[in-house]
Amino acid sequence: MPPRFFAPEAQATGELVMLPPEEAEHLTRVLRLGTGAAIRVFNGSGEEFESVVEATSKEAVQVRLGRPRDPAPEALLQVTLAQAVLKGDKMDDVIRDAVMIGAKAVRPVVTARTETTAAVIEKSRRQERWERIAISAAKQCGRAVVPAILEPVTFEALIDLLLQKWLAGPSIMLVEPGATKAAVPFSELDVEPPDAVTLVVGPEGGWTPEEIEAAGVVCRLVTMGRRTLRADAMGLIAIAAAFARWREF
Repeated sequence: MPPRFFAPEAQATGELVMLPPEEAEHLTRVLRLGTGAAIRVFNGSGEEFESVVEATSKEAVQVRLGRPRDPAPEALLQVTLAQAVLKGDKMDDVIRDAVMIGAKAVRPVVTARTETTAAVIEKSRRQERWERIAISAAKQCGRAVVPAILEPVTFEALIDLLLQKWLAGPSIMLVEPGATKAAVPFSELDVEPPDAVTLVVGPEGGWTPEEIEAAGVVCRLVTMGRRTLRADAMGLIAIAAAFARWREF
């Protein structure tokens, strides 16, 4: 299968488009492709094209778009993963896995037990890194849509967003077994099959009692079996469970 490249400007057959610098570098320096090479180009908004490398230089790669092709289908259930920011590079894995399984968007959240701040995230340009990881994951799994990596927010701001219905569908917060008597097993949720859902996943240290109480106003509190699961695995597990319960799989 020809290698795939991300070009947000790609819109119609016959167009000449420039690959973004990182994509151009990957084509020329990593894959060592040149003029005439057959590739595929997707625009991140759902469209993909058979394409040919028209011209290359040290600074740029120009591509001619060919016939449209069908990319991997998007999930009917639109999932927003609201994930507490994790330590080190664990968040990179969460972003990658969420994109590959079919999430619509990821919202990083700074919680009471998150070991960073919004200011540090901004200064270190981690959101830009996560956006690059989302593009790379979409390339690998055949998606022509690059999920949005939304601006990081505090937990309090997330609750406000949910209260104001700025995130689509019902909201489900995953909690540890025994964290609260208000939680129900995922299998016992009495939610009608939605078109969209927000899944809220906590940090390595878990939620504070105050966060659970605040979320209970707007979220369904849910446990995932009787085991305590790793924070960096819970997002993937929760999305898979939602897809299975509401017949995406």
